[in-house]
Formats: sequence, structure tokens, C-alpha cells
Amino acid sequence: MNWNLILFSIFPYTALIIAVVVGIYRSLYRPFSISSLSSQLLENKQLYWGSIPFHWGIVLILLMHLLAIFFPRSLLLWNAQPLRLYLLEFTGLALGVWSLAGLVVLVWRRLSQPRVQAVTSFMDILVLVLLLVSVISGVIVATAYRFGSYWFSGIFTPYLLSLLVLQPRLDLITPVPVMIKLHVLNFFILLLILPFSRLVHIFTYPFGYLIRPWQIVIWYRKRGSESRPS
Repeated sequence: MNWNLILFSIFPYTALIIAVVVGIYRSLYRPFSISSLSSQLLENKQLYWGSIPFHWGIVLILLMHLLAIFFPRSLLLWNAQPLRLYLLEFTGLALGVWSLAGLVVLVWRRLSQPRVQAVTSFMDILVLVLLLVSVISGVIVATAYRFGSYWFSGIFTPYLLSLLVLQPRLDLITPVPVMIKLHVLNFFILLLILPFSRLVHIFTYPFGYLIRPWQIVIWYRKRGSESRPS
């Protein structure tokens, strides 16, 4: 059985199709299920120290990946000077470690706070585990296989573009080390489960909220529970 064919040629399209179909279905038929379901009111201090570094770190890392995908020549020109190459590599690694620190805080918060545990689903845990795998494998790749900003443009940029034109080039992905394959495969797994999780809200803001009906929140209090003056 050719696992490279299954995991890096067939599975990416499967994950993308499911993500798009389920995402559209939730937007049309279950619009109120698309929410970040914030637990800030349940616990705020650890959420602050975890959410800020994780979100900023992940966003900046994703932007660096997109830069390598859509502007590979510009990136190679930047890396032509060793000092700029080292600066970019150090920045990417620092962002990865910063993001990992924030994610660890978020995981610890969800596992240690009883009030947050009460609203935690299996999908929440699965997403956190996959995010941990993604960030940890990314940090390992950045340290064990250095100068990723250089070889990424020669390997994964053409591989991802080959997926877009429906002609996947397995010759590019097959020789790479297992840790790098894990990092790539984990991305496709996250893409697959994204529409089933609360992460789907990142693709709806702000457009989904422009056409979604008003969501009315009513404060409910049991009779007799009002405080009375002494």
C-alpha cells in the first residue's frame, strides 16, 4: 500500500471537500452553531496569558508560510544574505516557541479549571491535541532541519501548488523526513475537523455576522432568587 499516495495525494482533497461542504452546511442551516463559544466569563487570567501569545504567534507564522507559498522568489532573494536568513529563521523559531507557550497555558487552563472543564467537549480536546502536535512538530522541524524558509520554497511551495492544479507531485513529498511529513499531515487533519469544531468561526467573521439573523440573549433568573434588602 502506497501511504504517500493516500496521505499526501488523496487525503488532502478529501479533507478540503469535507471542510467546504460541512462549513457551507453549518453556515446555511445551523448559523447559530458557528461561534467561538468564549469561556472568558468562566476564567480570564490564564486565558489572557495563553490566548495572546498563541493567537499572535500562530497568525504571524501562518503569514510567513503564505509568504513562502505565494512569493517564493522574493523570499529566496531575502535569504540571499546570510544575516537576513538567520534573522528570519530566528524570528520563526521564536514565534513558534511563543505560540507553544501560550498553547500550553490554554491546555492547562482547560484541564485544571473545573468551570471550564464543564463546557469542554471531546472536539475541544481533539483540537488542542492537534494544535499541540502542529506547533511542537513545527518547532522540532525548525531546529532539526534548519533553514526551512529556504528549502520550503523549493519543496512545499511546488507541492502545494501541484495540489491546486490537481496534479500532486509526490516526488517532492516522499523523500522528506518523517517529522516534516507529520507536520504537513497534521495540517490536513486540522482542515478535516475544522468545520466540526468551534474553529470554523474564523472563516465567517465578519461576513457571516452581516447576514445572520439577530441573536437575542435573555437574562433568566429563578423566581425568589432576587436579593432583598435587609
